Amino acid sequence: MQKKYSATAKLRAWAVHLFTATGAVFAFMALLAVHENDFKMATLWLAVTIFIDGIDGTFARYFKVKEVLPHFDGNSIDHVIDYLTYAIIPAFFFYETNILPEAPALKWLGIIVILLSSTYYYGKTTYVTEDLHFEGFPVLWNLMVFYFYFIFDYSTYINLVLIVIIGVLHFLPWKYPYPSQTREFRWLNILASAICFICVLLAIWQAPDVQSWVVFLAYAVILYFAAMTIYKTFIYKPTRILM
Repeated sequence: MQKKYSATAKLRAWAVHLFTATGAVFAFMALLAVHENDFKMATLWLAVTIFIDGIDGTFARYFKVKEVLPHFDGNSIDHVIDYLTYAIIPAFFFYETNILPEAPALKWLGIIVILLSSTYYYGKTTYVTEDLHFEGFPVLWNLMVFYFYFIFDYSTYINLVLIVIIGVLHFLPWKYPYPSQTREFRWLNILASAICFICVLLAIWQAPDVQSWVVFLAYAVILYFAAMTIYKTFIYKPTRILM
């Protein structure tokens, strides 16, 4: 028998869904900013959507949203907004900037890699493993926008190669930390994610002259998650509890 919840509990659950849905509004603002070639504001709005996506699940679990509103699927809302903010808008961002080579064929190669690799990644039923890691590098092109535009200082051809490599990494069965879910080293993962988010805000504020220590911290975050991925994929052995 399904448990009955109070009107207050249902109102809180609907508020969580509304909070998730606001990501679509900020996504549209990011889209407008890219259209206007205001790439700093576009990155800021994308950062807001990352923040919403990063904490709405915590609210949903705390307020037992799935139990309170069993006939309404917040995950569907989340997936729609995620594909928009993690793939479509970043692809448009890459297309409108000078990050990729000017040659149309090469620029389109980068855009196609972003869109198709993201689409196929979301089609995987195992993109989150049983022990709560991402299987394959997660679709984070909105974060890659930040790195390519504010942190990296490579040629457009190297940028294209890196984009292709990232697209391939989506499909390697490596375990990438899911900061809000992975149990082991959870607080270290959350701390690294928070540092990355702070770097995004600082880079937006300092641009076009992003200070070297912000660049250093941004690279340190990459190295941390790369090291953690290698450790969890190839070295870490979970302890077994004997019954």
